[in-house]
Amino acid sequence: MHIPYQSSPTSSLGVEWELQLVDRETRQLSSGAAEILSVLGHGGEHPTAKKELLQSTIEVITGVCTTVPEAMADLGRTIEQVVPLAAERGLGLMCTGTHPITDWQTQKISDDDRYRKLLDDMQWLARRMQIFGVHVHVGVRSPDKAIAMVNALSAYIPHFLALSASSPYWVGKDTGLASSRSKVFECLPTAGLPHQLDGWAQFESYMETLIKTRTISSIKEVWWDVRPHPTYGTVELRIADGLPTLAEVSMVAALSQCLVDTFDREIDKGYTLPRPRRWVVQENKWRAARYGLEASIIVGEDGVQPVRDALRELVQDMRPSAQRLGCASELDVVEQVLEGGASYARQRSVAAASGGDLLAVVDSLLAEFEAGHPLWLPAREPAELVGEPGAAGAAAGGGG
Repeated sequence: MHIPYQSSPTSSLGVEWELQLVDRETRQLSSGAAEILSVLGHGGEHPTAKKELLQSTIEVITGVCTTVPEAMADLGRTIEQVVPLAAERGLGLMCTGTHPITDWQTQKISDDDRYRKLLDDMQWLARRMQIFGVHVHVGVRSPDKAIAMVNALSAYIPHFLALSASSPYWVGKDTGLASSRSKVFECLPTAGLPHQLDGWAQFESYMETLIKTRTISSIKEVWWDVRPHPTYGTVELRIADGLPTLAEVSMVAALSQCLVDTFDREIDKGYTLPRPRRWVVQENKWRAARYGLEASIIVGEDGVQPVRDALRELVQDMRPSAQRLGCASELDVVEQVLEGGASYARQRSVAAASGGDLLAVVDSLLAEFEAGHPLWLPAREPAELVGEPGAAGAAAGGGG
């Protein structure tokens, strides 16, 4: 089976951000995407705002961008169009890996043949896919490079997951995990960790087997945490939980672009990219999902390292690429999250300060999205995290 690969300019960038529509009175997920998208697209399809599985979701996407700031500006322009249309309908926008309180059984599915087929094939597994993520595409020139990079990027799945973890709650209960979304999603038979392959020919052979055996009908139905995307000519990193703020989306985009750019240069110098052992990646992903930034991950043959230290080392290694790519300030957000708390920790802090009130958690997430920056934890009492959105946004470092 021949799968054509559309070569991309090195390190070009595309970002997809799945946003939740939330009723501002009940704080529950609420349908409204179809109506909003119809207005945006004047009855047709909008180029950068798309429907998703649930009618309470709008996915905003960029075009092909060169830099992280360009991609964030692209997302911002689409959001500026969506926000007032949502507000007219009493809806706010936010994003986390899961919604803290809404029961997935109450949600309506978008009218789309692809989604109907997914539900028919996967049944209960698909019906409970009330989850939200951020996907980053980075351009790669050749298919064999893309496969080598997917293998190498697998080692960084726990780094991205710990940094972005934002789904401690599921249907009103604390799961005890930093990222429950990652565990819900990997239950799909073609989701989760990528298979380590030797090259594009082996990828083509594997996809051919899946299609011939009717496991999938299209290679788009292989939802690995990191995957090659032949139509776009990219490596797509899909591991991140839904991120509440544009600042955190920029952070994940910067880290993704820097890693792929670094790997591209290593290959051009004649180096072979490392291929981590699957069992190590699987264990490290679990640790990141369970403990977030408090995890210690397996490194080397028999050692462990706090994921915080691993992230700081990674950022240091990526600084030359960040300077070259124009995303140094966005990469610096990693350190801010390490100091100020990832979303799962911020949500739990708000819940603790409000006596377990998860409506307050939703309010804080709506405020963070509007501000464009997290409501950081350090040097403040937890009660301050549930103050007025404007004050919190200013304390966090400004607007969106």
